[in-house]
Amino acid sequence: MSLILHYHPLASFCWKVLIALYENATPFEPLIVDLGDEKSRTAFAKLWPQAKFPVLQDTGRDRLVPESAVIIDYLDAHYPGSVRFIPQDRELALKVRLADRFYDSYVHEPMQKIVTDRIRPAGSHDPYGVAQARETILVSYSMIEDELREREWAAGDAFTLADCAAFPALFYANKVEPFVGKYPNVGSYLDRLSARPSVLRVLEEAGPYFKFFPERDREG
Repeated sequence: MSLILHYHPLASFCWKVLIALYENATPFEPLIVDLGDEKSRTAFAKLWPQAKFPVLQDTGRDRLVPESAVIIDYLDAHYPGSVRFIPQDRELALKVRLADRFYDSYVHEPMQKIVTDRIRPAGSHDPYGVAQARETILVSYSMIEDELREREWAAGDAFTLADCAAFPALFYANKVEPFVGKYPNVGSYLDRLSARPSVLRVLEEAGPYFKFFPERDREG
């Protein structure tokens, strides 16, 4: 098997790639990286010094591919399946890439800001940064709510890279800044995403690790 995915089942950006792999039933070897384990972290950092997952290793083509969107683009190019994540039409492709960046930059990253602040030691929290992150997420919810009035998926009528990005971003954002019941179109969209077999598989595999997710903000 030439594809090895270095990842963690709870990591949100890893979900983005896993969804794409499962959508097309692409064969790969999953290799869990435990950054809390010195041996595992050292081995991963030797492969990719930034030590951030996911990273796709293609032994057959002697390529190392980091960054979730780049990995999915790589899969589309070299291991295509029935689901094309980047449309061949240039205008549609631009729309998909914009939606991907939107979910990563304005939902996913501010969500991670809130989550990581929860696990900081006492006295090192960033309440101002967290407040800014929440404001960014709320603006994003309003924009997504409007965009989903006339479309089924993030960038149109087809499931794409943008939807791979949207699910982990919205799933975890709903835990730190709930939108269900407040933004009906966003809630319905999350339901559609959650019903896909690829997403259900990701959630099932992440299940044993959810106990490690910090549920509340800490004081101090």
